[in-house]
Amino acid sequence: MVLDLVVIGMAVTLGPLHNSAFILLLSARRGVRLGLVFLLSWLANLIVVIACVMLLTGGQPPARHSAPSTAAIVAKLIIGVALVLYGVHRRRRPPRPHGPPRWSARIDNASLATAAGLAWLLQPWALVGAGAATAVDADLSTSTDWLALTGYCLLATLSLIAMEVYALRAPEAADTRLNALRSWLEQHQEKLIVTLSLLAGLWLTARSIYELAT
Repeated sequence: MVLDLVVIGMAVTLGPLHNSAFILLLSARRGVRLGLVFLLSWLANLIVVIACVMLLTGGQPPARHSAPSTAAIVAKLIIGVALVLYGVHRRRRPPRPHGPPRWSARIDNASLATAAGLAWLLQPWALVGAGAATAVDADLSTSTDWLALTGYCLLATLSLIAMEVYALRAPEAADTRLNALRSWLEQHQEKLIVTLSLLAGLWLTARSIYELAT
């Protein structure tokens, strides 16, 4: 479970779409505040999903090869296959120009509610679903699994935390360097999406097949 959560958390945190949007928010007039709301909304979404899973399982992993256990593995398998197919589709389609989203022109007037809503909209829900299916195996009677779930939520938020802290401690340098990073992300967005989709999808597919077979 721990290794799966690390892979999923890394795939989530490296996603180019939400990182580009977060940098745009940081460049706004109330950027640090908007960024903090986005970050907290993002983290809250992850925590709520995991909490719902824990409520369903009662904090105890289902018996191996039981119906709930098999259903969770099948869900991960479906997500993994879907990510692979999505990555292949994105790789084969003609390249499209990428630029700032339409709402970026109105970023200075963005409200705190808008920032929170963007975090919800831009969350990679397929990967979040895979994380939820993996969390089914968590045993809350052990501190190790508590740490694993906490670490997963923080890892999936790590890029946002790092940029928010940077913007707080060195606002002028952060503005220049983060906007350069945003330009790079926009230029390589398609490759990043394809690579992350394929790697995460292949990992989830292979792990799910192995778990079903053993």
